[in-house]
Amino acid sequence: MNWNAWIRQIHRWLSITFTAIVIGIFIALGVGEKPAAWVYFLPLFPLALLVLTGLYMFVLPYSAKWRMGRQ
Repeated sequence: MNWNAWIRQIHRWLSITFTAIVIGIFIALGVGEKPAAWVYFLPLFPLALLVLTGLYMFVLPYSAKWRMGRQ
């Protein structure tokens, strides 16, 4: 598996993790329990990694065009 495929797979699993955490927070709020303050910070780590992997995948086509034009 090449580097780009790994990044895409990591991005997919991070999105599933992020979504599950956010849904869990909404369920906890709906049940009536007020979660601790640190629970609201849980989605920030997967979100930051999602931004990094998303930006990498966004730049890939442009970098491929740049490399092809350079040859």
